[in-house]
Amino acid sequence: MENTNTIENKSSDIILFKKVGLIDKYNFYEYISVMLDWGVWVTESLESVNSKISSPFFKAKIRELITYISSWDSFSKSMRKIPSVFQSSEISIIESWESTGQLSSSLMKLSEDLKKIYELTNKIKGALTYPLIIFLFLFLALWIVLTYVIPTIKPLFADAGVELPLATKALLATSDFMINNVWFIFLFIATVIVFFIWYKNTKSGKIAIETFLFSIPLIWKIYRNYILANIASNLATLIWSWINIVKALTLVWKATNSFIYMDLFSEIITKVSKWGWIVKSMEEVDPEKEFFPSDYLQMLSVWERTANLESICLKMNKQYEKEVDYSLARLTKWIEPLAILFAWVFVLWFAFAIFWAILKVTQTVS
Repeated sequence: MENTNTIENKSSDIILFKKVGLIDKYNFYEYISVMLDWGVWVTESLESVNSKISSPFFKAKIRELITYISSWDSFSKSMRKIPSVFQSSEISIIESWESTGQLSSSLMKLSEDLKKIYELTNKIKGALTYPLIIFLFLFLALWIVLTYVIPTIKPLFADAGVELPLATKALLATSDFMINNVWFIFLFIATVIVFFIWYKNTKSGKIAIETFLFSIPLIWKIYRNYILANIASNLATLIWSWINIVKALTLVWKATNSFIYMDLFSEIITKVSKWGWIVKSMEEVDPEKEFFPSDYLQMLSVWERTANLESICLKMNKQYEKEVDYSLARLTKWIEPLAILFAWVFVLWFAFAIFWAILKVTQTVS
């Protein structure tokens, strides 16, 4: 009774960040797997791993998991009661291996797959951080010039009594606006960021952002290849768990977190459930082969001929992880010249506006 009250009190604590990161997730699965291999009971393993988790939200959910398992629920059934943490695909994999006594193997497999997804996601974030820093420094340099350098030069033109060039007027007006509206600019930027964070978590926002990403050639390839790599990885794991193909496709569909691919998979599943071939179904829903490229379909067709989907999907996953690397490298090569071009445009504008105005002032004096 005392333990129950303790759990309830801890669960009632205010938790700000109700999300479980991939690092916590794959460490959780790996640790439980190792503990089970050592012969430790599931509840004891969960209590042990809970002491190592830093996320208050995840710790609270693990306590819930312990409560359910202590009430004689299976591991998968207990996970199903916590949908905010555990995905349907993860639950199905564990459920399919529980009855065979291979829970430890399925947990380790999940850990390895989540670790690969994390590394791929981290690689993309790391590659995009460099261009972001470049543009951040460019914006900072622009801000310093407009708010500190231009005001020191402005008195030279104010007392000259000459008609300034349009470029100079625009430069001075931009400088005045930024100096006189500092708080408005920061408030506007903060509002845009808060709105974007809120909007990207709504269904319409996710669709709009995804559609925008697919409209940019370089980013579209990275995003598509990232999704295709995850599809191949998830499909391989689900087939390894002896889950039937229609259910596996349904779980893959949910795990993509892409509304565009969800719509495509919805049609594919309908066709496959009517005894259609997977590759043919993909070709029918994507005749232009924008979302499922030819080489992806060719590799899948090898499985349909050899019935060796798991190994084929693992090869596809590795191939498309490489494709993500190539796409990131190309994106980085394009970002650098774009940043330099942006810097040169501002430098030319600044030089032209200042020197042309100085030339007019000197002509008037002479």
